[in-house]
Order: sequence, then structure tokens, then C-alpha cells
Amino acid sequence: MFASYAKMWVMTTRRIPAFLRTFCQSKRMLHQVDIEASALLQNNLLQRNNTLYNYGSGTIRCTIFDNVGQYHPIEMKRRDLVSKHELLPRDLRKIERSRKQDLVPSLLVRQNGILISLLTTRALIKPDMVIVFDSVGSGISLDSRTHKKFIQGLELKLGNQVVNKDTLPYEFRALEAIFVSALSNMSSEMKVLLTVCNGILEDLEYSITRDKLRFLLVQNKKLTVFRRKAVLVREMLNDILEQDDVLCGMYLSDKLRGNLRAKDDHAEIEMLLETYYSHVDEIVQTVEGTISNTKTTEEIINIVLDSNRNQLMLLGIRFAMGTLSLGAALWIGSLYGMNLENFIEETSFGFILVTTLGVLCTSWLFAYSIKQLHKLQKMSLAANPHINIK
Repeated sequence: MFASYAKMWVMTTRRIPAFLRTFCQSKRMLHQVDIEASALLQNNLLQRNNTLYNYGSGTIRCTIFDNVGQYHPIEMKRRDLVSKHELLPRDLRKIERSRKQDLVPSLLVRQNGILISLLTTRALIKPDMVIVFDSVGSGISLDSRTHKKFIQGLELKLGNQVVNKDTLPYEFRALEAIFVSALSNMSSEMKVLLTVCNGILEDLEYSITRDKLRFLLVQNKKLTVFRRKAVLVREMLNDILEQDDVLCGMYLSDKLRGNLRAKDDHAEIEMLLETYYSHVDEIVQTVEGTISNTKTTEEIINIVLDSNRNQLMLLGIRFAMGTLSLGAALWIGSLYGMNLENFIEETSFGFILVTTLGVLCTSWLFAYSIKQLHKLQKMSLAANPHINIK
């Protein structure tokens, strides 16, 4: 028995190194899997951040204007755009968001440039260069008349210093061209919306139809969206006008020459922005007036429809009262026409008596019902003695 136990012990001790080797190999394999998973997770996070900020991958199509207004289209890498022009990676989100409908405008002042996002225009303004990003949105293509008109206006405005000796700095002339284009597009869109909406309101004064009301609802929604867009532009300009450091930082040419502006020395850009602020505020007020007229018309239409429904209800009530009043005459006539003996049949004035009695009962009951209906129609609180007004 001792020999058998010794043999089993020797076999067990021989199996332990093999088990340890298997355990160590499994541990090394798990450690290798953890390292690969960590590397894969790190790569995914890095790719996610690059995708979030659109940084380091792909190119952006843009148009570059020089200091005399000459332009040429190029494709620039995102990494080069951030490194050469001293932008932040998150600034690329504003540029790429133009592919979607982005109604929120912004004007960001950087160390050596101004990044502006206004309606469908995305541009980077520098002291001697303007980069217009061609990824415009809201259905405006690069070959559209609106975009071509904007490019021509920007080229003409940037070349005014050479032709017409414009005294404004280069960056202010670029800003002026962008704001003029944006306000021109807003004014054109506003005129179209107001013309259509006013035409519907005029037609509703003559006849109210279901199609007109549906069309008015659609136009009212478009006016509300347009008003929101104009209000956002006005709020952006108002916020910029309240920040002295931002206004002073927009003097890129002076900053390039080393001339630092005082905190309250920004009269030129302040007057320029206030001019456009007044134009945008006028657009907002005009649109709000039209929306107010539309809501007033809708309320009047609802009042008219309620009045028509009330008249139909009153007509139905009058018919019901007339039917009830005729019930009295029918009841009297049915009593007279029963196959029972009564003293009225023996007289010569029975028919006249029954007819007169039926007419009188019908008239009295109808008049009493109409009188009660008129009392219910009165809306005077003082006429009701049971109501105490304190």
C-alpha cells in the first residue's frame, strides 16, 4: 500500500510543472489580449476626437482672397488650417456645421484672425487675407447666383482700397462685404414671405376657405423660423457691441503693426456694427408686425367661425321650439279627433273653438320659449340678481 501511495505522489508531482506551464501561458495570453484591447480603445478614442473636431483628417474646399481682392480656390487640410492660421480644433465644427442647417451665427476673434459664421457664410478674416469656406448649406450651391454674387461683391470690396482709396482697414472691408451679402439675402427672403402672407390675409377678408387657412399656417411657420434667424443675428451683434475687448481685438491690421488699441478706442467698428444692427432690428420689427397681423387675423377668423356655429345652434334650438309648440296643437287636435262622444260634436262652433285654442297654445308656447332663449343670450352680469359682484 505504501508503494502505491508513493507511485501516486510521483505521478502527481510530475503533473504540477505541466499545469504551471499551462497556467503561465494562459496568463501571458490574457495579458497580451489586454494590451491589444487597450491599444484598440486608445485608437478608437483618438479617432473619435478627430471626428468630433474634424481635425487632422480630410480637406476643406475654400476660396482665398489676397490683399487686393484677387481670389483662387484651393483645398486645404484641416491640420494645416489649424496650425498655420492659429485656430482651435473646435473652431472647425463651426466651419463644417454649414453642411447642415445652422441658424446660430457667431463671430470669434482669435489671435490673428476673425472667424465668422453668418447664415450661409463661413469665413476666416486675416489682416491681408480672407478665406471663404465653400461648404455652404441651406440648399445654396457653389454655382448658385447668390454665392457668385457674394464672391463678386467681396472681390470688389477688398479691391476698393486700390481703386477708390477706401480708408477702412482690410478686415473691416471684408466684414462689411459679408454683412451686406447676408442682409441682402435676408431682405429678399423677407420680401417674398411678406408678399405671400399679405396676399393670403387680403384674400381671407373676402372668403374663408380651408385651403387658405392651411396655406396661412404654412406661411406663419416660415415667418416664425425667419424671425428666429433674424433675432439670433441681432443678438450676436448686440453681444459683440457690449464687449470692448472683442471690438478692440477686431483691429487686426493695427495688431499686426504692433499698435495696441485702448479699451474704448473702437469707434469705427462700433459704428459699422451698429449700422447693421439697426438694419437687422428693422427686419425683426417688420416680421414681428406681420406675425402679429397673422395672429390677429386667425383670432378674428376663430371669432367668426364661433359666431357661425352659435347661429347654427340657435337656429336648431328655434326649430326645436317650433316643433315643441306644434306639439300642443297636435295634442288638442288628437283629443278632438278621438272616437269618443263629447259635447263639442253637438255644437256648430266646435271646430273653430279647437282650432283657435290650438293656435293660441302654439303661439303662447313658442313666444315663451323665444323669450327664455333671449334671456340666456344676454351677457350682462348686472341683470342677474343672484350674482354678487365685490
